[in-house]
Amino acid sequence: MKKFALFAGLALLLAGCGGSQGQQQAGGPPQVFYQTVKAQDVTLDTELPGRTSAYEVSDVRPQVSGIITARLFQEGEMVGRGQPLYRIDSAPYAAQVASARAALARAQASIASSEALARRYGELVEINAISRQEYDNAVAAATQAKAEVAAQRAALQSAQIDLSRTTIRAPIAGRIGRSAYTTGALVTASQPDALATIQRLDPVYVDIQQSSADILRLRRQLTSGDLLREDGAARVRLILEDGTTYPIEGTMKFTDVSVDPSSGSQVIRAVFANPQGLLLPGMFVRAQIIEGTRQNAILVSQRAVSRDAKGNATVMVVGADGKLAPRTIVANRTFGQDWIVESGLQPGDKVIVEGAQNLQPGTPVQAAPYKENASPQGGNPQANAAQGAQGGAEKAE
Repeated sequence: MKKFALFAGLALLLAGCGGSQGQQQAGGPPQVFYQTVKAQDVTLDTELPGRTSAYEVSDVRPQVSGIITARLFQEGEMVGRGQPLYRIDSAPYAAQVASARAALARAQASIASSEALARRYGELVEINAISRQEYDNAVAAATQAKAEVAAQRAALQSAQIDLSRTTIRAPIAGRIGRSAYTTGALVTASQPDALATIQRLDPVYVDIQQSSADILRLRRQLTSGDLLREDGAARVRLILEDGTTYPIEGTMKFTDVSVDPSSGSQVIRAVFANPQGLLLPGMFVRAQIIEGTRQNAILVSQRAVSRDAKGNATVMVVGADGKLAPRTIVANRTFGQDWIVESGLQPGDKVIVEGAQNLQPGTPVQAAPYKENASPQGGNPQANAAQGAQGGAEKAE
């Protein structure tokens, strides 16, 4: 009985297979869906990590020594260039100015008598009333007096400069940070520690890391004309730490002249306007570099591309005879949901997007255009085709 049941099951299985083959033959060629290849202009971009940095940074340091008598700013506020920030006790420097001014007056007083003596000796030497040596000494004394006046005038100017430096002013405009010194602290000229730091935050820099190989590829494409830029400078968009897009586009400023040997990358610096102060130094951002426009690019859906045993990208196309034909393509980068095809396809080729997964090259097919989410029922064409095939089988039964 067991053998009989086994034979009966095999017979039913064979009959079912025969019925399926008969239905497949009766149904005609399998249904596939294709997209027609078109050439179009696309704008290419690359997303890379980056860090923000201040456009200008200045450490505020004293240029004279003394006791801080006043702090003239609020920490964290915007300061203008030349705005007073600190005052140092100016009494010793005011005394130096007064001393230098007195020395200058003394030198100017002595120059008048020296010049008068030189003139009188000039008249006497003409009549041999005095020796030539005495006359030369008088002229030298007058010249020395003039030099002394110039020296005292320079000393007065130096003393006035030191006096003016007792008021420490902002070297640049920007936002000032916390003050490291308070009133009453002793500071010295050219000390290593800064009193405060000012950063200019509008605009700001964004330093981006990109591999030198990608930069070389981009330069070659621009040189050859494969990529076009309207204004000659690459535009950059920013994605902030919270995932939002910064509303203002930036421009690429320059690319560093050297390559980091440890990472093989170069630093690209972009500049962004920052009127609202949203960008702060040290923020991590994602930069989308808009490389340029590629004209007549050939795109093919990523769903249509597969890899062979050697790793080459391949697609199936519908030939003129209505049969499947394989194509090996070169596609090295994506654009949205598509591959950018460098070679292997031409405009007008019908690339299979759905339905060719289990079909062999040379198989006759019934091809229809692929329209994603375009069916009246809201489904995809493949689902509708499958429903139609199932309904036809039920009617045949």
